Order: sequence, then structure tokens, then C-alpha cells
Amino acid sequence: MSSVRSGGAGDGGAGDGEAAGHRGGDGAAAGDRTPAGSSAATTLPCARLTARQAIAAVADTYSETAVPDGRGTPSGTPSGASSAPDGPLGWRGYDDARARARERTGEDESVVTALATIGGRETVVLSFEFRYLGGSLGERTGDRLEAAYTHAREHGLPVVSLIATGGSRMQEGMRALTQLQRVARQSALNRAVGLPQLAVLRDPTTGGGWATLGAAADVILALPGAQVGFAGSRVRPPDADPAAYTAEGQLAAGQIDAVVPPDRLRATLQRWLQLLGTPREFHVEAVDPAPPPDALGAPELPETGWGAVVRARAPGRPRAEAYLRAYFDDWEEISGDRCGGVDPGVRCGFGHRVGRTLAFAAQCGTATRPAGFRTAARLVRLADRLGIPVLTLVDTPGAANDAAAERAGAGAAIADTFAALATARVPVTSLLIGEGGSGGALALAAPDRLWATPDSYFSVIAPELAAAILKRDTTQIHETADQLRIRPTDLLDLGVIRGIVPPA
Repeated sequence: MSSVRSGGAGDGGAGDGEAAGHRGGDGAAAGDRTPAGSSAATTLPCARLTARQAIAAVADTYSETAVPDGRGTPSGTPSGASSAPDGPLGWRGYDDARARARERTGEDESVVTALATIGGRETVVLSFEFRYLGGSLGERTGDRLEAAYTHAREHGLPVVSLIATGGSRMQEGMRALTQLQRVARQSALNRAVGLPQLAVLRDPTTGGGWATLGAAADVILALPGAQVGFAGSRVRPPDADPAAYTAEGQLAAGQIDAVVPPDRLRATLQRWLQLLGTPREFHVEAVDPAPPPDALGAPELPETGWGAVVRARAPGRPRAEAYLRAYFDDWEEISGDRCGGVDPGVRCGFGHRVGRTLAFAAQCGTATRPAGFRTAARLVRLADRLGIPVLTLVDTPGAANDAAAERAGAGAAIADTFAALATARVPVTSLLIGEGGSGGALALAAPDRLWATPDSYFSVIAPELAAAILKRDTTQIHETADQLRIRPTDLLDLGVIRGIVPPA
């Protein structure tokens, strides 16, 4: 995919916005747009599409005029007469630049707002027109975005942002930059009432557009090769690694959830909206908990503590993948801790079970790293905000304890996970499916709602380490395991778990 470069610096990214607009795309001519309410076009959603083509590529139908802008006129109505000459700064030539952008694109602003149906779900869509002054955010852009968020909030609708922007509009100076505060406030208001926000990062997504509409979304998808970063291409350090400013680089750094090929974007958005976009009345007492999964391993209970350890550590024991496949009809995953890390040993996401949406955070049997704990905490908080019950699968020998984990804030990450589960308003159900290694496992275990499979154990410390601390030799490890009382039956007797789940 060809890369489109933004007009400049992060939040000054549209400094030469008109030039950026000329470079912005080889999509349809200005007048080539999908009529309001028409069926979606078959054009694949890529970085070079116009704002309307991008909407049509992911929506079943859409109607642009249904969402008015902040000045009380429908989005798309010419607005030049309402602005001061050359804008709030009196920037010489700004009116002419806007006039040329209108002529070139058929738009009178850099964003098109619309009501759309995607996979049968009514949605507010915000789509950027990069050819209009580099997709930059100005005051009138802020008007439209604020009105769209307000409409979504008043009607209980999710917001999907199709972003292609170089940042704030330099020709409007600080008046443009402060639009980021407006957008951030509107996003926060929608978040507070439990409405999901999804972002699709087209090329480029830089500056304030990335730092508000993009990075603040609940689920962040990106197109392959898209330029993504706060800094625009012209203001980065000369020795900066260009890979860090790509969708793929941001995925590796835990900043986005997935890079989605253009031909899969519509279906992926449909699944996410089916999972998260169903209107729901949020009453904590009315949210039924997720049922614990059936055990998938051998039904026999271990006779000794060490026997429980051996069974839980067996290479062939069912792991998180097997439990997710048996439990959910389908699911989508989120990725990354939004702090620079990804832990492949923790899988988080949302799935359908008998037509109902449930969230999950699953340890995969490896030592859990700080990024894994932070991702799980992010999942629990998102599910709590949306009123979706949570299932956690506990399976880890413990928290990663190497120097890198300490430098990445292992203690703080574990504490944050404890806090997320402790304060969740929705019910959290936990199933111990293998190893329960100390606090690293307990952090994902719901207080008072923990079950165990027959091939699992939970221990304050690994028996080998306990023996070492007590200065016992290796012949006493088995005895130590028994003393720790770590078998499922022991955990039930001690009141640590609510029950031992049988096989289906």
C-alpha cells in the first residue's frame, strides 16, 4: 500500500495543509460520492479512499445528513460565509486554500459525520477527508465531532472513527489545537455512559487525531502500512526508526489491537459491533455472571499435592486455547497494554456464548509479564464500563520475575489487576485450569467466584521454592507440597474455591 505523508508536525501537521491535500489521495474525484442512504460500495477500504468512500466500504447503508454539525446545519452544508476572513488568525490565503480544498474534494470540512448501519448495528461514523487540508482539525471540525458524539450519546449509539489526519490545523493556531480538548471531553462523556468507541487508523493517523480519536478508542484497528504516531513525518528526529511510526510497529508496542487487511475490515468491524454495540441497560444487579466452563482434562482428582503439581504441569493438559474454543461460539481479541508492551501469554477479548457477549482474560500457562497484567486490567475495566460480565482463566507458574519484568513495573501491574477485579461492578467468574502460582495467578482470580478443574493446583509458592526457603532437600519436596494443601479438594476445604467443575 502506498504511504501518504502528513503535512508536518504532530499537532501542527497541517501547516501546508493544501499541499498535503494534493498529495492526499488518488481516490475518486470530488463529486464521486455514495448517495445518502444508498447501499455500500464494493470498494475496499484503504488509506487512499475519500471520506465517503471509506464509510461506504465498511457500512451497509449510511445517511450523512442525519447528524447536524455544531452550528445547527447539516454536515456538508457550505459554511464559508460564517467564518472570519482567513480564519481566527487572519492567516493570509487561508480562505483561498479552503476554497480550493472544497473544489477539489466536494467537502467543506475535513470530516464527514454520518449515521450508518454496520452489520445491522446503527452507528455514528466519523470519517476524515485527508485531501481537505491534510485531514486537519480546525474549529469547524470540532463542531462536527462534538455534535456527532452528542448524537451518539443521546441515542445510545457506538462511535466508529475512520481516521486519516495530519493533526491540528496550523492556519487556525491555538483555536485549532484546543479542539483536541473538546474531542477528548466528548469521548470521555460517551465512555462514562457505557458507549463503545472503535477506531480505524488509515494513512496517516498522526498528531492530535491519533492522540484523541485514535488512541482513546476502546478498540483500535489499523490498516496495513498506515503511518501512525503522534509525530508527523517531517518533525521526527532524523535518526528515528521509521518502523516505530507504522501500524505494525504500534501493534508490536501494544498501542493498537490489530492490523486488519482491507478486505477483512468490514467483517471485523461487524463482529466488534455485534459484540460491543448491542444497546444494554446497565444495572449491576441484573447482570448475570458468566458460567464457569466445563473441565476439559481428566476427571480424576489427584491423591497428593505433588500429584496435583505434576498433572497441572503436564505438557498435554488442555490450555486456554482449548477452553476458549469449547466455551465461545466466536470471539475477537484485544492486544497490548497501551504502555509499550504485549504479553502473548495472556489473551483478552470478547466473545459470544449462546448469543450473549462475555469478556475474557486468559493466562496461557507461561509466567505472566507486566504487559499481560495491564492488558487484563484494561479488559476488565472496559467490560465493566460496557456492562459485560467477565470470565478469567487462571493458569500461570507465577508472575515473571526477571530484571526486565521488574523494570517494566511488575508490582504496579499486578496491583492494578487486583484493583480492577476488586472494583468491577459486573460479575467476574474465574476458573483455575492449571497452575496457580502465587500472586501472579491470584491477580486474575475473582474474589469469591473462583472454581477449579481436577487437573489444577493453587499455591502460595511453588513447592520446590518452599522447600528451598525452608532449607529442605529435594527429597522433601513432595512432603512440602502436601503440607501446602494445594490440591483442588484442599482448596475447596479451605474455602478458597467455590467448587470443582466436572467434565462436560
